[in-house]
Amino acid sequence: MKTRRWFVLLCGLWTVGSAVSLAAEGHSAGVSAPEARWTTLWNDPRLVEEIQAFLKTVRQEEIRRHLFYLAKDPLPFRKLNYTRPGQQKNTLYEADDYIAAELQKWGYQVDREEAMVQAYRRDPKKPKAHQYFPPAPEDPWYKAYNLYAERKGRRQPEEIILLVAHKDSQSWVDSPGANDNAIGTSGLLEIARVLAQHPSDRTIRFLWCNEEHTPWTSVTAARKAKQRGDKIIAVFNLDGIGAKSAEDTAAGKKKNVLVFTLPEGEAIARLALAANERFRIGLEQKIFQRPRPGDDDGSFVQAGYPAALLMIGSYPYADPNYHTEGDIPERTDVPNAAMTVQLTLAVVLTLDRSP
Repeated sequence: MKTRRWFVLLCGLWTVGSAVSLAAEGHSAGVSAPEARWTTLWNDPRLVEEIQAFLKTVRQEEIRRHLFYLAKDPLPFRKLNYTRPGQQKNTLYEADDYIAAELQKWGYQVDREEAMVQAYRRDPKKPKAHQYFPPAPEDPWYKAYNLYAERKGRRQPEEIILLVAHKDSQSWVDSPGANDNAIGTSGLLEIARVLAQHPSDRTIRFLWCNEEHTPWTSVTAARKAKQRGDKIIAVFNLDGIGAKSAEDTAAGKKKNVLVFTLPEGEAIARLALAANERFRIGLEQKIFQRPRPGDDDGSFVQAGYPAALLMIGSYPYADPNYHTEGDIPERTDVPNAAMTVQLTLAVVLTLDRSP
């Protein structure tokens, strides 16, 4: 299926029965979906029941288990330039081993893709959250790994739905990187667990990459996918899911921003708005179009995969502990992240079962 044909199909998956408002800071939307008329797929009660059954199996305690392992105990960070006392492997390799072991426990084969990277230097003259600084040519190079697992599709295996999260924490500061991005890593693990035995129609591929070292390894993943001729029909990037301002956290708000670059990404964003309403997930959502590709989804946009979407708790990113030592798992809103996992599942399963 050509990209344009898929875009037309995706746009046909949703119709809004009420007006969608556009906010000045981007596209924010509220859909009065109880009276909205959804087409084809969600009119099939068997599909709706199937999706609802998967959403009920999402476990907050599993997300929390991964989160605290990766961002507190035993791993204080996940970076190539730090090895715990008494250990032979750096903490990012330890995280890789943990992720791979969990996936293998659920029956997945795990593939590793090499990419050479450097750690960022630190510039203390810059604001704390933005002190990363390009490495010098003489700084050491490290071998990093992209981790892959997938469910092979039965009906249209050549069409790939890709879910991605970066698993490393900041290389230039000793931050646990809980919201950025142990929570996305953990959320993606939970999606993989839930879908481990799902007889998918299309191939559902999971990618754990690295973007707190340089260059980003999602660039390697996207470039190699294009070289192979992979037909990636949708990309979902889970990064900072549920992470928001201190005020919104204190108020108990459950937020998600759907960030896209190109029209094909907007189609997925609007489908996600609809899925939030149809399956009563309860997220407070808006969509936002950025002027140029960014984050790990942007690596795939730049490689020629325009149907890409970032799922993030706030945009612009409002976590007060961003890129600091204070980004600890106790400050992560796991229930919010679990709701975003449910939303992602609902959209992925809808796309998977589409004609």
